[in-house]
Amino acid sequence: MNSPLRIVFLGSDAIALPLLGWLTGEGSSGANVVAVFTQPDREVGRGQKVRPNEIKSWALARNLPVFQPERLTPEMREHLATLNVDVAVVMAYGHILRDEFIGTPRLGTLNFHTSILPKYRGASPIQTAVVQGEKETGVTLMRIVRRLDAGPVAEVERVTIGPLDTATEVEAKLGAACVPLLKRALPRLADGTLTFTEQDELAATYCRKLAKEDGVLDFGAPAAVLAARINGLFPWPATSAEILGQVVKFGLAEVAGTAAPLGEAGQSPGTVLGADHEGLLVATGAGVLRIRRLQRPGGKMLPAAEFLRGFAIGVGTRMASQPMPPLLVKR
Repeated sequence: MNSPLRIVFLGSDAIALPLLGWLTGEGSSGANVVAVFTQPDREVGRGQKVRPNEIKSWALARNLPVFQPERLTPEMREHLATLNVDVAVVMAYGHILRDEFIGTPRLGTLNFHTSILPKYRGASPIQTAVVQGEKETGVTLMRIVRRLDAGPVAEVERVTIGPLDTATEVEAKLGAACVPLLKRALPRLADGTLTFTEQDELAATYCRKLAKEDGVLDFGAPAAVLAARINGLFPWPATSAEILGQVVKFGLAEVAGTAAPLGEAGQSPGTVLGADHEGLLVATGAGVLRIRRLQRPGGKMLPAAEFLRGFAIGVGTRMASQPMPPLLVKR
């Protein structure tokens, strides 16, 4: 790379901080980030106070120019043109980019999507991959086109999904995976040797935006399905069930075994079978579910043993099931 590429970065979520950090020289990328575009300050938290997102705070602390348009107007595109940008890099921005904006940088606009495309296009690829029981996911570097996550692909960096990984752990892995991915791709983009391959449309799947109503459990499902859903939907919207008159959230789960312990085989799905040193044991439609972390209203998410010291759940306690909305949708 003869001279540093002039880059504008567009992102609004903390998952992009490792990538942004490397781009701004903390990892000696050789790039020059000339501006950061991010979402306007929003009301957040219980107090609904207006606060900047982590991308804005990080960028301002390093004296990077920050722009927060509510939408990308023609004036914003004109300003982008005045910056003489070589490439725009997008990750978790939250705005739809118009063709005029996409085409303004000399080398185009690249996006980091947190799945192995064409699988899991859409709004919740990290959570959906965990919920679907995937053992692997990844970050895809692609060109942006007007169709949802359908652009041609340059590179993929894969990460594993462990049996006790929640969406939080997978998100952290994916954020870190962006750095080696761009390390490989950026020099080739600069010298014109980076190639892009069209996606296989027949293999495409789509995941929708999550809602609070998704955090329900059908204990008639297999234990493996329930564990994946609990882990994939943590920390938000988080799964829960009513136990002894209180809505208890679940933060981590796994399959405990294929048969009910302690001679309790045949219990109805959702029935508490007991507890061991690692979690609360619950009968399901196939196998036993071990819930390892729980939280009562107004409390903290706690390891099961600590939670149960303050909230006793007896053997035979029953948790009602609710139909679990699918996260995959047809397009």
